[in-house]
Amino acid sequence: MKLYDLEASGNCYKVRLFASLANIELERVPVDFLSGAHKQPPLSELNPLGQLPILEDGKQVVRDSQAILVYLAGVYGGLAWWPAHPQGQAEIVQWLSFAANEVQHSVCAARLVQKFGYDLDKSQALEKAVVTLSLLDKHLEHNDWLAMGRPTIADCAVYPYVVLAPEGDVDLEPYSHVARWMRRLEALPGYLQKP
Repeated sequence: MKLYDLEASGNCYKVRLFASLANIELERVPVDFLSGAHKQPPLSELNPLGQLPILEDGKQVVRDSQAILVYLAGVYGGLAWWPAHPQGQAEIVQWLSFAANEVQHSVCAARLVQKFGYDLDKSQALEKAVVTLSLLDKHLEHNDWLAMGRPTIADCAVYPYVVLAPEGDVDLEPYSHVARWMRRLEALPGYLQKP
């Protein structure tokens, strides 16, 4: 099973983190992002969107970090990470969407500007970061984990860009419940350090 990977990418880190926590072996294939290898064959044939990560499991190809998390958890991770019942799945998917929308357009966007020079509105991203992190902190005030009262792929989807938020000049200090949640996740067996 191959993961086409970029070390600095938070989205790729989501997959590496989950695989490490769930003890799933992946062959990491580093992609020369700066030369645009992700937008050229053979990678553009695996993902026409020209984005990373890409998972190749035999003939099965999965793109998008959230989709890869669902696939890996469903096929290899056991019911602890991805339950069989729709109620639990829906609870997790809410957080996968939160990662792909609120987190992506706030803390992630600020990091893209600060660390990689992307042409995005950093002040708007920082404003959204306050809203996003406040919502997350409020949820974690009464919950140890994002979904189902235990670690799931929801945590693996949200954690990477939150822990990397200071790289975008986002201050995590006001969010004590988020900090405790991050420490809980970092204490799990198999935790993989941030890039």
